Order: sequence, then structure tokens, then C-alpha cells
Amino acid sequence: MSVKITSTANPAVKDALSLKKSSARKKEGLFLIEGAREIRLAMRAGYMFHTLFYCLEISKNGVAGADQKGVGRSYEVADIVDILTGQSRIIETSAAVFSRLAYREGSGGLLAVALQKKHLIEEICIDENPLLLIAESLEKPGNLGAMLRTADAAGVDAVLVCDSITDIYNPNVVRSSLGTLFTVPIACCSSEEAIVWLKANNVRIFTTSLTASVPYHRAAFAGPSAIVAGAEATGVSASWEKNADTNIIIPMFGKVDSINVSAATSIVLYEALRQRGFRRGKQPDQV
Repeated sequence: MSVKITSTANPAVKDALSLKKSSARKKEGLFLIEGAREIRLAMRAGYMFHTLFYCLEISKNGVAGADQKGVGRSYEVADIVDILTGQSRIIETSAAVFSRLAYREGSGGLLAVALQKKHLIEEICIDENPLLLIAESLEKPGNLGAMLRTADAAGVDAVLVCDSITDIYNPNVVRSSLGTLFTVPIACCSSEEAIVWLKANNVRIFTTSLTASVPYHRAAFAGPSAIVAGAEATGVSASWEKNADTNIIIPMFGKVDSINVSAATSIVLYEALRQRGFRRGKQPDQV
């Protein structure tokens, strides 16, 4: 049976709120997941749950008031509460408390505290012709989340997050990834570890660069490939450029010399898919 909390001074609420800070997430090994879709994806990925907060007032009424959509959300909340009962602590909250816990609107009255995973590079399994994405030293959680969405859509084998400045369990990463943080194999490691691993697995390295580069559509992505994207301000590091098989560039015809890193990632990944005949992940309705 769940208990209902109506005060933000409750220790469970305070503990959950602390997880919005990187230091607390690192210390406790926990993080926050908002929304039914995201929680279900985490369940399918084998994540363990510490606490589930739910609010029937919000799930029934939504943002704009009671409607059929609200009824559906209420059913979804009840279903997830039922699944996790006995596996984690279940806490019902008032609307005021849940609004304090929530990181975004539209979470439908569900927020979970889950246990982090290790994400070791040696646990990544790839086939004989992998397509990989490397994200190096990214600063903005929203960019990493958007890149994970693209990686999921493109059916990449894995994402290696190297020397990351932002925590992959930052609530903004979870939110902006729309839960694809849980659908794509991820390893967190140093750039040096990633380079050694890629070379050991005979994966060609393609770095996005503004110097000594060939246009991305002329690069050969049909074989085992890793596409490296760096921070928008600094680009990829010298170690990646030194070890790259090919430096690639997206031609620019406007007044600026770069585009958003997540947009650039999408362009290059889908060129790689085109060269592979879109034979990865879900098949498109039309090619």
C-alpha cells in the first residue's frame, strides 16, 4: 500500500529533489525519470527502481483539465504503480508536491527514482559491421539527449560518451532523449579508452572537423564506422583527429561556419545509413 505525501519537507521528497544535482546523483548512484513512456523504456532496459512517485490529481486532470486523454493517463499511472508494487517504494503525492518534484510539464503524474548502470565499454557488443556514434566532451545535456534520439532512430549499435562534461543521467538528458537513453547501448569512457577499443575492433574512425577534411558525403561509411562529434565550442580533440582514418566536414554555404552538434550528427548518421542501403534498425516506409 502506498502512502500519500502532502509536504515537500518529507525526507523522501527531499532525497528525490537532491538528485537534480550531479553531486547527489554521483554519491547515491540514483537518478530521476519522468513520464510513463520513459519509465516503461527504462523497465524494458532492465533498470531497477528505488521509488515511484505518482499523483492521481495530475494524471486525471492533466494541464488543461479533465478529458479523455487524462483518463488514459490515469490508467497508465495505475498500471505502472501495479507493476512496480513490491519492487520499489510507492509514494502518492499531492499535486503541489509533485509539481515541485517534476522537472518538466507533461510528465503525467509519474516520476521514478532509479538505480544507475555502470556503462562499461567492455560490456558493449557489436556485430561485424557496426555503426557507432562517439560524443566527446559535450557540455549541454540537451545536445546529448538529442543525439541519443538520433542514434535510436538510426539504429546505431552503440554510443560512446567520452570525457563528458555533462552527466548522462542529468534530468535534461533523460527528458530531451525522450527515453532513448534507455534504448541505445551506451558506454562512458575516456577518449583514449575508446580509441584503443575501436582500433582493437577494426572500426574506422571518422571525425567531424573544420580542417584537413573531406565532404561527409564522400566518406565511405559502408564498413565498420565510428562517427565522432565534439563540443560545439571546441570540436573534437587532437587525439581524435590524430587517430582518425578520415576527417569529415559538412559544407556550409551561409554566414556561419558550423551548425548545432546534434543536427550535424543527424546529417552524417543518415548519410551513413544511405550508403548502407538503410539496412539498420527499422526499415523506412519509403527510401
